[in-house]
Amino acid sequence: MKQVLSAAVIMMLVYGCAHKLDLSEQIPGTYFLTLQTVEQEDGRKATYKDLKQLKIYTDKQFMYAQINPADSTSSFGVGGYSTEGDTLVEHVLYSSRGSGFADQPVDHSLFIKITGDGYSQIINGIQINGVSSVLTENYDRSSPKPESPLDGVWKEVKGFGVSATNDTTVYNRTQYKAFWNGYFMFGHTNRSDSGKVTTGMGFGNFEMVNDKQFKETDLNSSYAIIAGNTFTIDLDMPDKDHFTQTIKNSDGSYSVEFYERLK
Repeated sequence: MKQVLSAAVIMMLVYGCAHKLDLSEQIPGTYFLTLQTVEQEDGRKATYKDLKQLKIYTDKQFMYAQINPADSTSSFGVGGYSTEGDTLVEHVLYSSRGSGFADQPVDHSLFIKITGDGYSQIINGIQINGVSSVLTENYDRSSPKPESPLDGVWKEVKGFGVSATNDTTVYNRTQYKAFWNGYFMFGHTNRSDSGKVTTGMGFGNFEMVNDKQFKETDLNSSYAIIAGNTFTIDLDMPDKDHFTQTIKNSDGSYSVEFYERLK
């Protein structure tokens, strides 16, 4: 009995190690932030429990979008990732927060621990408000949903809005959008004619109606007119790497956005 028990224990340990090392298969999914802790090198520490953030890991890319209800500050980031053991490296392509953005690639190494409900991550040496810090975040995984042709991360290549009086406005912004596991998010950096920069975001549920339409229900957004509402969006997808969405409003105005898949 002792030998059998020892062998069983060994097999469990071997399986556990192999399971732990297979992070590339475990991490894809959609996650809601439940807790964030920032420890700065000067000794200051802050814990946030009310941040509204969704994070998506596809099989190749990641994206997150966040709003802080305390001050309405919005942020998002997007890029690719690679894994080795329990370390995940996010290759950040673009990020934006408040009135600033970063368009130069940067890598962040995350120590990942898979939990029963989701995962936790630790980033050492990340710069937060110009101070080197340790960032710890806990996430809950959402339930699996059906796959869709929109699943992935996309960059807007152009977009415009048409008013009820047929005036056309070309969007001056950088915008990304992600779909995965029945959830979506968008994040953009708007630039006004005067040069003012602002960050906007939103995330929620989505479902395909048919191959020409899908529905989005926004759970959180930096735009009050969007948050909590459901929109039926017209879809044109000429191939798997491009799509156009059109949102029509009750007053006759509409917006058109053209996207290309990140690879």
